[in-house]
Amino acid sequence: MREYAEQILNHLDRRAVQYADVRVVDTRLRDLSTKNGKMGSSSSEESLGLGVRVLAQGCWGFASTDDLTKNSLEAVAARALGIARASALAKKTDVVLAPEEKIVATWISPFRIDPFSTSVEANLDLLLRADAEMRSVPGITLAEASLHFRRTRQLFMSTEGSVLDQTRVITGVGIEAYSFADTEIQKRSYPNSFRGQYQLKGYELVEELRLVENARRIAEEAVALHKAEQCPQGKRTLLLDSSQVGLQIHESIGHPIELDRVLGTEANYAGMSFLTLDQLRRLRYGSEIVNVVADARIEHGPGLGTFGYDDEGVPAQRADIIRDGLFVGYLTSRETASAIGAARSNGTMRAEGWNRIPLIRMTNVSLLPGTWKLDELIADTDDGILMETNRSWSIDDRRYHFQFGCEIAWEIKNGKKTRMLKNPSYSGITTEFWNSCDAICDADHWTLWGTPNCGKGQPAQTMGTGHGAAPARFRNVTVGIAYAG
Repeated sequence: MREYAEQILNHLDRRAVQYADVRVVDTRLRDLSTKNGKMGSSSSEESLGLGVRVLAQGCWGFASTDDLTKNSLEAVAARALGIARASALAKKTDVVLAPEEKIVATWISPFRIDPFSTSVEANLDLLLRADAEMRSVPGITLAEASLHFRRTRQLFMSTEGSVLDQTRVITGVGIEAYSFADTEIQKRSYPNSFRGQYQLKGYELVEELRLVENARRIAEEAVALHKAEQCPQGKRTLLLDSSQVGLQIHESIGHPIELDRVLGTEANYAGMSFLTLDQLRRLRYGSEIVNVVADARIEHGPGLGTFGYDDEGVPAQRADIIRDGLFVGYLTSRETASAIGAARSNGTMRAEGWNRIPLIRMTNVSLLPGTWKLDELIADTDDGILMETNRSWSIDDRRYHFQFGCEIAWEIKNGKKTRMLKNPSYSGITTEFWNSCDAICDADHWTLWGTPNCGKGQPAQTMGTGHGAAPARFRNVTVGIAYAG
């Protein structure tokens, strides 16, 4: 891999280039799924290619290839330089990079069991056993199970002398049970919706989650939802499970703090942001117990936003985003750091693969745990609704007004969890919602959830992000019914 990167840098005329970096990326994937007792899909991929960024005449040029012959590498280097020069014809200002030290290092994400050491046959056997458990419950119409393994090795080299060799191993797993009756479909997922839980771990994640043991329970809940009462409507005290808090963070905190959205250089998929620069260190984003960090370090946990170095060669960092309710930080790059007076990027530039240019992306944007136990929080709630597991989301292109639907809810009366409720939803305004937070559960209830499907950019890039969260309580929230039949 190193020889390919060195050839690219050697082909560039250093006198014409202010800066350049190369990423050589070697990726292996395995995806498996089952549906109603049969194989749903099975795919295996391997990919090797490189992308080169060139900064010349104050503008970026980017080119990529999976043809790693000498002539092709020379051509891709020339193409990146040519694009930078062409871009300079329409530039408004020069790109200026925040300084970064030269680093030579190797980083490998920790895992106990290499997922690729397990056989496809054993993987399918597990999925089919979970599938069978779900379908053993009368009333289940559709049962699905899935596994995803990814190993990526990336070599980064720059004209500043950095050489960074990183390997990341990701595992994802989940099951879903659907029940169709009359005109209504009810669904339950485990351990989370949208294909489950994803972490920077090996096959040990699959073992930890115990799919087969949880399959019958979620199937029974899916069927029981048909007989449940509709979620009440109006202003109520709302409790959210940790996975739903994680998605709430992703949509109403994670996307708005991407500084390229704030500056107007990115608007695909999630729009722009209400967090204009004048609100930094002034906006009361949440209540005093709300503390949010963007933390890519392994010490934070095995998140999809965990790494050793970002795709500009900047070391993983922990950055405060909301401190005691006050908005104090954005996600930045070497190019954008100066826009907020920062001397250094906080290391959030990442690309989906070798054929995509790095963009500012969420790392692990997490709500720090509070002090409550969940049973104590429920006991402290006289009249409320506990919602679990996301089913849908909608938020405007400034990330300000939102509505979320969940798979299941439970009414809380006089400090006790009582009847099951179906088709629950809640809505609000981002800052009002986070300011209504008056309780967060402690570290024993905190989970680092993986969101593997975050889209951004054009051409599109799908990136994994992490969101640590514990169950939390919010006062005076508008709740209602989604998917009413």
